[in-house]
Amino acid sequence: MNARLITRIAKSLLLARWKQTLVAAIGVTFSITMFIALLSFMNGLNGLLDGLVLNRTAHVRLFNDIKPNQRQPVNESKEFRGSYNFIRSVKSSGGRQEIYNSGAIMQALKKDNRVLGCAPKITTQVFFNDGAVNISGVINGIDVQAESDLFHFRDYVVEGDALAIKTAPNSIILGKGLASKLLANIGDVVQVATPKQDRFSLKVVGFFQSGIGEFDKVQSYASLGTAQKILGKSSEYVTDIQVKLRDLNMAPPAAREYHQLFGVDVEDIQTANAQFETGSFIRTLISYAVGVTLLIVAGFGIYNILNMMIYEKMDSIAILKATGFAGIDVNRIFLLIALSIGFFGGILGLLFGFLLSSIIDRIPFTTAALPTIKTYPIDYNLAFYFIGSIFSLLTTYLAGWAPSRKASRVDPVIIIRGK
Repeated sequence: MNARLITRIAKSLLLARWKQTLVAAIGVTFSITMFIALLSFMNGLNGLLDGLVLNRTAHVRLFNDIKPNQRQPVNESKEFRGSYNFIRSVKSSGGRQEIYNSGAIMQALKKDNRVLGCAPKITTQVFFNDGAVNISGVINGIDVQAESDLFHFRDYVVEGDALAIKTAPNSIILGKGLASKLLANIGDVVQVATPKQDRFSLKVVGFFQSGIGEFDKVQSYASLGTAQKILGKSSEYVTDIQVKLRDLNMAPPAAREYHQLFGVDVEDIQTANAQFETGSFIRTLISYAVGVTLLIVAGFGIYNILNMMIYEKMDSIAILKATGFAGIDVNRIFLLIALSIGFFGGILGLLFGFLLSSIIDRIPFTTAALPTIKTYPIDYNLAFYFIGSIFSLLTTYLAGWAPSRKASRVDPVIIIRGK
């Protein structure tokens, strides 16, 4: 049958019950709008929460872990060499935390095409003297420029200048929580004691706030040179090498390769932060489940409306079939009605979803825990709009399939005879 004629008949049936058609289209529009807004907001929130840790974490970390010596005297004894030896309370070996040949390792890493960049780091436990009280903390000696370029360090310095620890000798940036404990302000001098009871005076040049309260209560940052001076080490002393890859998914195989190549302990980001990936997956799954549920509810509305339309238009269907329309033509008419509702409702839903996401993106959101965030996070991913449009057409097609199939099987003789 002529496609133009089928389209005109479908249009006439739609307009004949325009109120019900409008209700069905509004249902699809509302579902798609909430689907887009919900996914955009939840994925923006996922990016924010994961970024608090993942953006600050190396994709691959090279270090020397403190662990028990595998070579125990009893295992070396000829008398017990062929036996199973159970040893309790094994103490850690006196291995050094320094990475040997750190300069050569970093040069080799920079030549690796998978590596975006690497940054050296020194981590050491210290005590901050506050009168008669010693507050335990951690000083991270960093290359501030590399740390800012690769791990956004500068974005989390809420007061002062991140580069000041590089230019000002014997300077330190305190975590916001640690500074509150010490009642320290920028320009103050804090006293630091090492585990060996060596004491140093460091000038506060800034405050750091990551958004994780427990982290900010113990962490502080200084230059590599300052950290080496505190520990009494040479300029080659480094305890960690942080590697950022071009592709995050390459971290596990790269870590295994670096472990074998450089003979150091290696940890990849997936192993270190598996709980964050799990949380993101669950939140995204919930978002999709709610969005799809809304679309299914809208589909049931379209199904009911088309069913009612078929019962009310039995005479029209009988006349169509009596004048030469085949069952497949009637099927196409009602499927076209359902898809038209899904198409126009979906288009409006995508538009209103984008507008609602934009409104949410402009709502002020300020909290002391997240100093770098000013508005609610939104992810404008085109994939959400593509999925929403596919779901709107698929849902309405499935909703219209059963009613259209029923309409195609109407026997015109029975309907006309009954009249």
